[in-house]
Amino acid sequence: MTTIGYALSSEEHPPRNLVGHAVAAERAGFSFALISDHYHPWIDRQGHSPFAWSVLGAIAERTSDLRVGTGVTCPLIRIHPAIVAQAAATTAAMFEGRFFLGVGTGENLNEHILGDPWPRYAARNEMLREAVEVMRQLWTGELTSYEGAHYQVENARLYTLPEEPTPVMVAAGGPESAELAGEIGDGLITTAPRAELADGFRSAGGDGKPLYGQLTVCWAPTRDQALDVASEWWPNAAIPGDASQELPLPQHFEQLSGLVTREQVGRSILCGPDPDEHISRIREFADAGFDNVYVHQVGPDQEGFFRFYADQVLPRLS
Repeated sequence: MTTIGYALSSEEHPPRNLVGHAVAAERAGFSFALISDHYHPWIDRQGHSPFAWSVLGAIAERTSDLRVGTGVTCPLIRIHPAIVAQAAATTAAMFEGRFFLGVGTGENLNEHILGDPWPRYAARNEMLREAVEVMRQLWTGELTSYEGAHYQVENARLYTLPEEPTPVMVAAGGPESAELAGEIGDGLITTAPRAELADGFRSAGGDGKPLYGQLTVCWAPTRDQALDVASEWWPNAAIPGDASQELPLPQHFEQLSGLVTREQVGRSILCGPDPDEHISRIREFADAGFDNVYVHQVGPDQEGFFRFYADQVLPRLS
């Protein structure tokens, strides 16, 4: 059975709204949520990028059953893994067993801001492996020193810890990162229903661990309206290749988005009010081996989306 979750899009919504969306997602019947952890939005039109860890604290107090994770945090450059370890431990203690940490190798868009160089992909994979080692050592609660190729920790100890260890879900977009996720992660996060990623994750050590897939949609009363909204708020979904990892500024994504057609957006984002289409796309993830699917509703109308899923989609997936 596939568990359905909701994507809290920090790039599109102010912090108080995100907290309200988490409450509404729980009320609508979603089982979990992932919140994006960015410094910048993808394009200026999206307009927001609050500090995810502050928002998480408020969500912990306003929800009771919703499991929540970061989707995803980069513990490599902008924030040292020792600080992410403390943030995650505090957040997990507040959620009392309902929090997991999603991690990935990040995007130049968010990680360049302190003037650090943007490493090549292979180096970022090495850094992620080391960062997870640092965090797990600190989560033991013991006095920790660490001397690695990328990170150093000297006589650090976390005093506030959750009762149970915090699960670490690792994001992957290709075979190499899926293998790394299987080796170091407690679960996999990805954005496409690709069976080869699920298989690679399982064969590298992820067998029996959860797999999370993100489905981006735009519900509106008509498909044309949904296409208009998706083209305005999330045209970056149709930008191909490695641009999402490599470009440093929202204005660069704006420039590329100007070359994206409405039809291309419609091929990248499920647009419209047909529940059969939404259910079919969710089942594509299930058929590829994913047991958790979380849905990102593009645009301002989150209330209409919640009504649609609560009335016409979630009951047919239970």
